[in-house]
Amino acid sequence: MTTRSADCAVAESTDLSASITRSALAFAAHCHAGQRRESDDALFVEHPLEVARLLRDAGCSGVVVAAGLLHDVVENTAVSLGELRWRFGAGVADLVRTVTQDRSIEDYRRRKRELRDQVSAAGGDAALVFAADKISKVRELPGHLRRDRAPLGPSGPGTLARDHRHREYVLRVAHYRESLQMLRRIAPRDPLVVRLADELTGLRVLEDPFAILAPSGLSRRAPARHSRAGPSRRSSSRRATAPRRSRAASRRSSHSPPSMSRSSWSTTARRSPKPSVRRSRGRC
Repeated sequence: MTTRSADCAVAESTDLSASITRSALAFAAHCHAGQRRESDDALFVEHPLEVARLLRDAGCSGVVVAAGLLHDVVENTAVSLGELRWRFGAGVADLVRTVTQDRSIEDYRRRKRELRDQVSAAGGDAALVFAADKISKVRELPGHLRRDRAPLGPSGPGTLARDHRHREYVLRVAHYRESLQMLRRIAPRDPLVVRLADELTGLRVLEDPFAILAPSGLSRRAPARHSRAGPSRRSSSRRATAPRRSRAASRRSSHSPPSMSRSSWSTTARRSPKPSVRRSRGRC
């Protein structure tokens, strides 16, 4: 092949790569129209756009970048793999199929394990698309926690909801870390795998999501533990003076106003009706 024909082949390949990427971008924007991200309520298409940018910056081909743009189309829309194959070719469709989880599996751990296994079996470009997707998802986790902070109270009915959110958070982080272990076995030195490891390292400050979910000034603390030596002198003196206070109170005149003790105040507070709170229908 002459130099001129080689240059023409490179130019043609570049044009084809740019063409399939532009087509994938337009199709992804059309398919995800109206969808919002759970983390910050932004347009959902921002997620595949970030995945595609990560793949492009890593030097991946146009087919891989297009697969990054379309990796959630089959999972979150009515588009089928057959339509993707018809529009963008078998290369893009196969990559999307590999990184698409099986929604028919109800158990979260099993579903994610099956997804990791099929990515591990495929390897190559599918692992890169999977790694870029996980980088973007890890970056969205703080937004999920900020979103959940507002409607969840420090006690009462909000506690169950906060515990449910905590369990979801723990399962997600566990899946992301197991995904990193799988990717390290396939491509330990790939820049995307290294970046995913850095993003997960930054998540260590969020190991206790209750510190973020609880409203300002409130935190979920464990009950205080008493030492084996028994109660302190201060608590003993308080119990010793309590009977004298009761005898003094009994000698008061019946005309004096009754004092409200701490226990009776808490009982009254529980019996008093709570003010109604007007909740917005918008998503936090």
